[in-house]
Amino acid sequence: MTQQEGKDMIFGMFHKGGTTMRVYNKLVRDKIPEIIKADGKECKTRILSNDEYIAVLEAKLNEEVAEYQADKNLEEMADVLEVLQAICIARGYSLEELEALRAKKASERGGFADKIFLEYVE
Repeated sequence: MTQQEGKDMIFGMFHKGGTTMRVYNKLVRDKIPEIIKADGKECKTRILSNDEYIAVLEAKLNEEVAEYQADKNLEEMADVLEVLQAICIARGYSLEELEALRAKKASERGGFADKIFLEYVE
């Protein structure tokens, strides 16, 4: 058995009855279990509590931002946006509220399109 973190396995591999199993212990997209089953494999999942879900989403956001920073591609941007939207909903806000607040701030303070870099204020 290999293990990356402490007593509780976070990610690793172990053998059970002649089968090698990968342990992920991570939030996955909703259709991933179906995709795994369609590939002829079995998986064990569980539904998170709301508190667990928010904590795992926030960790997932860090993971997705790091992946975007490494790859700088549109697919990773889409993943960041997906996680941000999920956090918004999980915290009890609507996507419409988020967009309205974003638009209000852009109207009042501007966006970032002009590429202004503030060096100092006297």
